Amino acid sequence: MTSIEITFLGTTAGIPTKQRNHPAIHVTYRSENEFSYLFDCGEGTQRQIFLAGLNFMRINEIFITHWHADHYAGLLGLMETMNLEQRTKPLKIFGPEASEFVEILLELGYASKKFDVVPVDVPFEGAEITKLLETDEFYIASIPMKHAIPAVGYAFIEKDRIKIDKEKTKKFGLPEKGPIFKKLKENGSAVFHEKKIMLDDISKTEKGKRVVYTGDTMATDNVVKISKDADLLIHDSTFFTDSLEKDYRHTTLNDVLRIAKEANAKDVILTHISRRYQDVDELKEKIKNHPNIRIAKDFMRIELK
Repeated sequence: MTSIEITFLGTTAGIPTKQRNHPAIHVTYRSENEFSYLFDCGEGTQRQIFLAGLNFMRINEIFITHWHADHYAGLLGLMETMNLEQRTKPLKIFGPEASEFVEILLELGYASKKFDVVPVDVPFEGAEITKLLETDEFYIASIPMKHAIPAVGYAFIEKDRIKIDKEKTKKFGLPEKGPIFKKLKENGSAVFHEKKIMLDDISKTEKGKRVVYTGDTMATDNVVKISKDADLLIHDSTFFTDSLEKDYRHTTLNDVLRIAKEANAKDVILTHISRRYQDVDELKEKIKNHPNIRIAKDFMRIELK
């Protein structure tokens, strides 16, 4: 059994409110091992991590969607705290033009780091999906978004898993466990009692889970492309009226509804909510006919199994 746990640490737009901190999303993947990642790191993110009961020292990598302050200003404090807590493991920070901006952050102040901070530039033009990080069980990919400055969205994609069907193995007289199953998974077939058995004969494929986070963006087909059949689409919905989209380079509710339908996303969470919307009930009224769409709030936690 594997799971992806998503914790919303900040869900506001450019200016924070009493209820909403600047953008940050913590993702933990659990299987036999555990991996933790941070997507965006707005001001105050490390305090939100403490309040959420998460461990910032376990963060493997950080992914920044773009270099507007509400999405990265928390990096400086978080890195300083990691240093004070004796982090030695290198920290990779992904983002468009990461080399330029991470270097600027590292030059601020007098503190020296006991760990390496490694910037990784992410392509921000075109329509190609780029694989940034990969393990045996999942990978993290990016695609350019459409914003006022270079910006990208990210997808956490679990690989399809081959599951042995015990009922099918009984028909072939196979044991409940043993090296035969390792051979089958590695080679696609194996000989057992002088009979060749194919992996497809005794297994089924479990579709991997997919979580997409757009960061800030106007409506773009790139979101549809990377979100195809997503289990969860976390989408910018700064404004809930169409008249403001072009002026502020963000997405409106109607855009998200169309994109989610085209992508066939199972569930959608709207985030990066402008402070002009203080009445959450008013926003819920706008999505009442869309049961698969929710509005993010700080410390909302979702687990996909």
